[in-house]
Amino acid sequence: MKRVARKIHLTLALVISAFLVLLSLTGALLIYAKDIQLAVNPELWQRTLSAPALDLDTLYQKVQEHSGEKVDFISIEQDSRWAWQARLGDGRYVSLEPSTGEVLHNYAYYDTLYGFTMGLHRWLLWRDTEGKMPLRNLVSTMTLGFMLVLLVGFYLWAKPKQRLKRLKINRRAKARVLNRQIHHVLGVYTCLPLLLIAFSGIAFNWKAPTQAVVNALLPGQVESRPRVEDITPMASTQFQESLEKGLAVLPEASLFRIYFPKSPEKPFTLRLKQPGESHAYSWVWVNPYSAQVINSFDGAAANMPTQVWNFKYKFHIGDFAGPIVQVLWLLLSLLPVFFVVSGLVMWRGRK
Repeated sequence: MKRVARKIHLTLALVISAFLVLLSLTGALLIYAKDIQLAVNPELWQRTLSAPALDLDTLYQKVQEHSGEKVDFISIEQDSRWAWQARLGDGRYVSLEPSTGEVLHNYAYYDTLYGFTMGLHRWLLWRDTEGKMPLRNLVSTMTLGFMLVLLVGFYLWAKPKQRLKRLKINRRAKARVLNRQIHHVLGVYTCLPLLLIAFSGIAFNWKAPTQAVVNALLPGQVESRPRVEDITPMASTQFQESLEKGLAVLPEASLFRIYFPKSPEKPFTLRLKQPGESHAYSWVWVNPYSAQVINSFDGAAANMPTQVWNFKYKFHIGDFAGPIVQVLWLLLSLLPVFFVVSGLVMWRGRK
């Protein structure tokens, strides 16, 4: 059985090695990609003033006049250094100074360092004529293969006797032996966090099966956001008043994103982050014509499976406990590269 497991471990690792290196390097870069963008071109991404933002109706009108397009949403950056980002109806984005409505940068999302790296990391940059990403399943399959490699590797360590003795590294050993010891020890100690990081990455694509795993392991079920019915269009919109009424529903929450109606019968939507949430998963829906609140969803009050499910994004990128964890996640994201190289050295040595 051990021989079969070793063959599975080796063969599968060889098959996915190129994908694993790519996912590892792009994942590491994504942790600091936005900070790199800001450092290289601060004039495109950094706010020029510290004054309060314009009222939402005026800001929306200025962006629309500049671009000639409707605005899909505006992202409010939590870091006061960053300019706000808006997505336009044609799919392009603008970086803007919210206190004046000045557009600092007009760009295609996947032409930026962060967007390019994200596209390469999640779907290998290939989008078909319909805008779909057919290689997302391939990336998820390779990630699933990595999880299997980790589990088989852990089995190979756990199966024989003297497990704890084999968790020691002899610094005076020969290079080939030292390489094997480091490979085994790091694999055992980082198996669980790497499994969870890989699983959280798959969850962005294969939502139904990964959500089923969360439901099976925890009491209760992951809650879905309430559905909101269409509204009756009227003459004019009141975005600023709708914003104020929506924020009053969850007064302690911070504003993350504002979604404008894509069609006249759709509501005005706010995405918010409650103090008890890892990320912005609270929502408020408002009638943009009457400024009456239609419905809301408090993510902080959700049950345990929902909280765990919503934590996947912050956990995957290591953005949940300060810069020290980010550095640790950077090292973890680079570990697969080491495993590939050290594993190839071990395989070559046997040959």
